[in-house]
Amino acid sequence: MKFGKHFKRQKVPEWVEAYMDYNGLKRILRGIVFFKQSKQPATPLRTFQRRSSLYRSFSGLTVPSGIPPSERDIEDQVIAVNSSQGEGSMQCYKTDFLEQSKEGGDIEAMFFRKLDEELNKVNTFYKDKVEELMNEASSLDRQMDALVALRIKVENPDANGSSLKTYSTNTAATELSPSDDLNGDGSSGMCRQEVNGCRHDPLEVLEHVKIHNPLESPISTLKGVFRYSEDVELRFKKEELRKVEERLRLVFIEFYQKLRLLKLFSFMNLSAFSKILKKYEKITSRRAARSYMEIVDNSYLGSSDEVSSLLERVEVTFVEHFSDSNRREGMKSLRPKLKKERHKVTFFSGFFSGCSAALVVAVVLRIETKKLMDREEGARYLENIFPIYRRYRINYPFIFGFKQGTELGYREVFLVSTGLAVLALGSFLVNLYLDLGSKTRNFRTFTELVPLSLVSAVLIIIFCPFNIIYSSSRFFFIRCIFHCICAPLYKVTLPDFFLADHLTSQVQALKSLELYICYYRLAEYSQRRNRCHSHGVYNVFYFIVASIPYWMRFLQCLRRLCEEGDAVHGFNGLKYLPTIVAVLVRTACELKKGHAWLVLAFISSAIATIMNTYWDIVVDWGLLRRHSRNFYLRDKLLISHKSVYFAAMVLNVVLRLAWMQLVLEFNLCSLHKMAVTTIVSCLEILRRGIWSFFRLENEHLNNVGKYRAFKSVPRPFSFYDEGNDDSNSDKDD
Repeated sequence: MKFGKHFKRQKVPEWVEAYMDYNGLKRILRGIVFFKQSKQPATPLRTFQRRSSLYRSFSGLTVPSGIPPSERDIEDQVIAVNSSQGEGSMQCYKTDFLEQSKEGGDIEAMFFRKLDEELNKVNTFYKDKVEELMNEASSLDRQMDALVALRIKVENPDANGSSLKTYSTNTAATELSPSDDLNGDGSSGMCRQEVNGCRHDPLEVLEHVKIHNPLESPISTLKGVFRYSEDVELRFKKEELRKVEERLRLVFIEFYQKLRLLKLFSFMNLSAFSKILKKYEKITSRRAARSYMEIVDNSYLGSSDEVSSLLERVEVTFVEHFSDSNRREGMKSLRPKLKKERHKVTFFSGFFSGCSAALVVAVVLRIETKKLMDREEGARYLENIFPIYRRYRINYPFIFGFKQGTELGYREVFLVSTGLAVLALGSFLVNLYLDLGSKTRNFRTFTELVPLSLVSAVLIIIFCPFNIIYSSSRFFFIRCIFHCICAPLYKVTLPDFFLADHLTSQVQALKSLELYICYYRLAEYSQRRNRCHSHGVYNVFYFIVASIPYWMRFLQCLRRLCEEGDAVHGFNGLKYLPTIVAVLVRTACELKKGHAWLVLAFISSAIATIMNTYWDIVVDWGLLRRHSRNFYLRDKLLISHKSVYFAAMVLNVVLRLAWMQLVLEFNLCSLHKMAVTTIVSCLEILRRGIWSFFRLENEHLNNVGKYRAFKSVPRPFSFYDEGNDDSNSDKDD
């Protein structure tokens, strides 16, 4: 693989703008090549040499043919790199190109100016990140001091300062080593000072800490609300110690990942500087790489060893305190294996796709052959059976945020979706065959149980406790669903509100779920009739079920408004109130009919559609910026073709308006009402899929702009002298 592609693949996505602009420097080198080629006589042989030389210069990078051998051996100094004091203590580098007066020297001088800019940019970013991590290491030192003191107190409840003189020498010394000081200065850590002969009480730190309550569970949320405090006093129980160790273990794992990525950032940029200078030498035959690389190696990027030192110290601390000194298990936690691509996933994805297409054709042909739509029982069949199958058109774009090595790639997501499609369509076709077959008419009651078997199979797959069929993803999905149901008691994360947004597009499927429960619970399937709407309780829940997804999003917005204090979440929550009103009025119109309800449903739906469409495009996607560099889009775009964004906006509006069909009920040819409802529901799923792509793109670009590459992990201890600053890491790096 060429270095340019390898360099691009190894970049931390959120730090893209901080890396050396390798492609920009290559473009300048390409200009140097074109300039040199333009100075050669344009004979047929020279033209061929010019084209082949250009190809070789950016493929294998050989020296352009036609340059005399004497010029290739130039060893005179061509650059002079000067350093000056920049902001803070950072060195700024400026290169003087000594051959600028020669022909083409301006382009080469521009190359070195660009190279200096990139070196200064990378240096500044790297130093800022190293300083952040050093400060975080100091904070983790204090967390470890508190953890060790808590361990001592839990294991020896009667321990005190005087009795620990002997204990700290015999016990604490075996638990801690000097290398546990993450900063390496030996200045922090009361227990370590006691080991080295200092007489400070190692338990003194416990007098200055509380257990930080991040309000991530319903119980902790309720406690935090009623106590008006996020912190609780130490109880010195083993259960408390276990929870603290578990939380601090996650903090160390995340901190280690930051160090690894920062070390990779340094390595890849150093390699990029070396590669681009070698390309320059081969193209121009000037010896500048060695002298410039000496400057790069002596810069903060090349000479700093803080990250490597911290990596070693974190490994030692983690293995000793969180892995029972088992290095293999400790490193397995710190460095999880990357997931391997499997060819069978691709094979079965294609196989199930073909089966799905074939089953769709078979279902349509079966319905047309038996003239199901022309018979009264056929219409009744669609009203009773078809909604039960429709609810399993499950969307999976929201599955993300997994632990490294367990995440689902697009192949796995496609495999799961096509597998479920085959299962649902296959069951539907079997049901049609048994129901309409002349030999199976006497067993129609049993054929009605086929959808129930499908539901049971899907539920068994989802809730299967065994480590099969992507167990980590299934459990993640269940956890997110539970968090949505319990809103606002759980801390709202991106997967939670992303899933809740998708549930708002599945209102028809949720209504079908209620129909399914009524149809089988009241044994309506045995008489082939649907009288669910004649039950008052069913109609009440018909209203409740329709508004549940929007209510969950409203509560999630309230939770985020209270925690983050951002007014945007408040406006987002208010947006769902007219949507809930529109859904309730539309449901009433569906049940009661009448022109008055129709007018109210039309007005409320129109208002909700306008508000939601505006929020989708302007807030969720970040588009329609009047002063953007890209006309009415946004400054940063991941897709090069701008027309895609305008097409997506138009399509979003059109598909939003498609929901109005459920209110106005236009007569669409000979389509049955249930078929129209299903088509509109599928169009909403398509719209939500498009929304998901641009929503995640905007989220990614926001992370890039703030260089947020890591998730926040709350720390277990809160120190009095630092408030909550030491216990919280709510700001992503």
